[in-house]
Amino acid sequence: MLISRQILAEVCQELRSASKKIVFTNGCFDILHSGHVTYLSSAKKLGDVLIIGLNTDASVRRLKGENRPVNSEDDRAIVINALKSVDYVVLFDEDTPLELITLLKPDILVKGGDYTPETIVGADTVLRNGGSVIVIPLVAGKSTTAIIQKAQTTC
Repeated sequence: MLISRQILAEVCQELRSASKKIVFTNGCFDILHSGHVTYLSSAKKLGDVLIIGLNTDASVRRLKGENRPVNSEDDRAIVINALKSVDYVVLFDEDTPLELITLLKPDILVKGGDYTPETIVGADTVLRNGGSVIVIPLVAGKSTTAIIQKAQTTC
C-alpha cells in the first residue's frame, strides 16, 4: 500500500505495540527485475512487515542522472506494491532515507550486497534503537543498469 510518511509513522507505532518486527529497505527500483524480487522476498522473511522507501523521480535524477528514472515514481510504486512480500511503500524525496528511517524506527534495516553495514545510511540510527542491520547478497548478473545497457545496444 502506498502511504504517506505521517500515516506510516502511526502504523509503525501500532505495529511495535503489537510486537511486530518492522523491516525497512529503500531504493529506486527503476526497472524491477528478478534480483529485486528475490531481495525483497528475502527481506520480508526477516520480520513481520516490509516497508519500502522509494526514491521520488527527482531523487533518482539527482542520484542516477538526468536520463533516470526510466519509469515514473507512480509506476514504480504500483509495481513494487504489487509484490506479495511488500506491505507498505512510502516515497522520499531526499537523497538518503535517513529522515524516513529516523521517523519510522524499523527493527531491521536491510540493503543489498553492494553495501557493507558501515556504508548503509541509517545503520547507526537503527542500531542505536536496538535494531539490526542486515546485508542480503545480490543476485549475480541482475541490475537495472545492465538492463538499460543491453536495451541500448540492441536498439
